[in-house]
Amino acid sequence: MTERKIIHVDMDAFYASVEQRDNPELRGRPIAVGHAGERGVVSAASYEARKYGVRSAMASLKAMRLCPELVFVPGRMEVYKEVSDQIHEIFREYTDIIEPLALDEAFLDVTDNKKGMALAIDIAREIKRKIRDELGLVASAGVSYNKFLAKIASDYRKPDGLCTIHPDHALEFIAHLPIEDFWGVGKVTAKRMHALGIHNGRELREWSLDGLTREFGKVGQLYYDFARGIDLRPVEAVRVRKSIGCERTLEHDIYTKSAVIVELYHTAEELIRRLAEKDFRGNTLTLKIKFHDFTQITRSITQDKELLKMKTILPLAKRLLVDVHYEERPIRLIGLSVSNPRDEESDNARPSTWEQLSIEFKGEL
Repeated sequence: MTERKIIHVDMDAFYASVEQRDNPELRGRPIAVGHAGERGVVSAASYEARKYGVRSAMASLKAMRLCPELVFVPGRMEVYKEVSDQIHEIFREYTDIIEPLALDEAFLDVTDNKKGMALAIDIAREIKRKIRDELGLVASAGVSYNKFLAKIASDYRKPDGLCTIHPDHALEFIAHLPIEDFWGVGKVTAKRMHALGIHNGRELREWSLDGLTREFGKVGQLYYDFARGIDLRPVEAVRVRKSIGCERTLEHDIYTKSAVIVELYHTAEELIRRLAEKDFRGNTLTLKIKFHDFTQITRSITQDKELLKMKTILPLAKRLLVDVHYEERPIRLIGLSVSNPRDEESDNARPSTWEQLSIEFKGEL
């Protein structure tokens, strides 16, 4: 069987880099895309800002404490989408098998590429050069024989990185890889693995499949395979939309029933608009609540009928809200989504996404 050639391309500080490209006065300065207000959140940070510890999803007030010289610029999502389309035009010069993960990153299967190039690293190098020359932006790229390793490789030498993980060297590379860098291992899972004596790929590889599935459930199989350099998932050029959702980050934390119901209504209203816009039909409703301390919970309920209108969605949302105790834990964000489509073939557009609703402060994305 032919060894697959997978490239993962990840734009470096994408939103912030676009802003610096379009405004020369911002170049070389620590900037954050977002809103500097009390309820603001950093959507993206330039590398100059990251040196101070500023990161995306960080509260703006904390970011300004870390970097007093931080410059906030409002986000321009339409511009970022347009630039993303231009990046994908470059990708399509080499392959049509492109799996976008976000506006700023994607997998490419270049095993059988349009230019007949033998080495995937040469394709990655050309893509990086074209993005720089034609768009004035910088990308990092990782090359390997599967998605897991290509993603790891693209992160390895950022920014402006180019890294290949060859099959012959993959196991040794993985052995030294910190467990925090494994795809699918977040802070909570990493802490749990540390408690089990797992700190890197070598220690993870010492665990049996039964042991990992006992500790981590179905995802244990994924960790078992990754530790051995195995990832059989194909690059999927077309992905089925699994859900549609929206969130409201509130101007002020709320804790009274009347205020919560009003915000829940407005969130449901926006969700219904998006369901109609995409002609999406599902029968599972999920409520997402983020509290003032940034902890969050989700609650879901499934019905036999499709969830399309306010008269069905709002009562279910209220039912999910019943056991959420917000009187002593004020709410800062409310989200609703509909999932579990009955006919998944009806929409092959995009993967599921939560779309952020900006309330008043338009800079928060």
